[in-house]
Amino acid sequence: MSVTVFNWTVALPEIVLALSGIIILVAGVLQRKGEGFFPAAILSLVAFLLCGFLVVLSPSGAGYAGTFVNDGFARFMKVLILAGGFVAVALSVSYRTAERQTLPFETPVLMLFSTLGAMLMASSANLMTLFVGLELSSLSIYILCALERDNVLSSEAGMKYFILGSLASGLLLYGISLVYGYAGTMEYTGLVDAVRASAMPPMGLVVGIVFIVVGLCFKLSAVPFHMWTPDVYQGAPTPVTAYMAGAPKFAAFALFLRVMAGPFGSIAPRWQILVETVSVLSMVYGAFAAIPQTNIKRLMAYSSIGHMGYAMMGLAAASTVGTQATLIYLAAYFVMNAGVFAGITAMRRNGREVNSIADLAGLGRSDPGMALALAIFMFSMVGAPPLAGFFGKFMVFAAAWQSGLYALVCIGALSSVVGAYYYLRVVKVMYFDAPADALDRPAPSLLFVSGGMGVATVVFAIVLGPIMSVAHQAALALAG
Repeated sequence: MSVTVFNWTVALPEIVLALSGIIILVAGVLQRKGEGFFPAAILSLVAFLLCGFLVVLSPSGAGYAGTFVNDGFARFMKVLILAGGFVAVALSVSYRTAERQTLPFETPVLMLFSTLGAMLMASSANLMTLFVGLELSSLSIYILCALERDNVLSSEAGMKYFILGSLASGLLLYGISLVYGYAGTMEYTGLVDAVRASAMPPMGLVVGIVFIVVGLCFKLSAVPFHMWTPDVYQGAPTPVTAYMAGAPKFAAFALFLRVMAGPFGSIAPRWQILVETVSVLSMVYGAFAAIPQTNIKRLMAYSSIGHMGYAMMGLAAASTVGTQATLIYLAAYFVMNAGVFAGITAMRRNGREVNSIADLAGLGRSDPGMALALAIFMFSMVGAPPLAGFFGKFMVFAAAWQSGLYALVCIGALSSVVGAYYYLRVVKVMYFDAPADALDRPAPSLLFVSGGMGVATVVFAIVLGPIMSVAHQAALALAG
């Protein structure tokens, strides 16, 4: 792949998304107070669709002096990231605060700019591009978490995520500085040559890699860097929580895979045990910590911790098959996770949001359609065939087994059994508990998202072949 000094066409989707964000922001400022959200949300949805179209058609290549690359892997991850942003904005359209007001018009704009940073992360070919994209994405999320200024939990979520996120960014930047100091370059291609130049890489370089892994694990909310996740998930507005559970995690995984499988792929035995340990801790802790939860947003926080552990099994395999398995798992995670958060956003009684699992009691009788959709998503989270979650887990388990990580597979299987308890408990509450007061009828946008994701979760097996093919090409692009 030839590297040109300045090839702006490879970043055309990002340029279009950035310009769209600026235009929508200016247009929102010119609207009357309280009237700018809906136009901003619709325009943001259009921008996401247009950008997704450009991503699919974008040519492979590199540019900006080798700091930006667009290949099959980047396109796969960008489509997932854009889909996560699109769904979050769609959920925000029908969301109302405790005062029954719409969110500020800046909400979809901030999601758009955060998505832009996530796309830069997926296409980074330089450690500094990695950091710039990560910070652009993170700074927007800090603000999104604290949007409901009159809500103490929202303000707490924003403050916690900002403080701990700043610490994680500092650790990541320290790791980047160590890698640069010992390798003499920040470009991924140069790092490959520097790592392969000696049979025994310098200890400082290895320590730098460890710090980079720590910083990325924080963004993934992987154990033991998960401490922010439950409180932030609970306190942030539900559409923001849905966004955080999707696009930023996909971007962090894109960085993880591109950095570890690329520049540091030749010294995989050095970091493989670290990734295995984080994967085990995330799966086990996520499974057991979710059991006593009564708030469904906190339950989904611990669920996301566990799912990131499962996805890291593919990374721990340190192979093309493992990378392909991780990509398929992330695609399956997206459809079922987005559907669950559509259901959570729809949990309102007399116009006010409710988040207790007990509030779902009797939903099977009061709203059979929504109950069926949530049941499908919960069974998919468990990994029940033939739903999307089953194929995602099967792929990462098979990749880990093929790489000889037998203990990791066994622990993952046992964690799945434990996790089945709290997922199926939600189904039990909906269908077998004494009915609570009926929830409000979901808005059309929520029905569209939950219905679409429900269908995607069920028919995932039908489209598995094309997804595997695209994921395989993306994994080869990363390896090559």
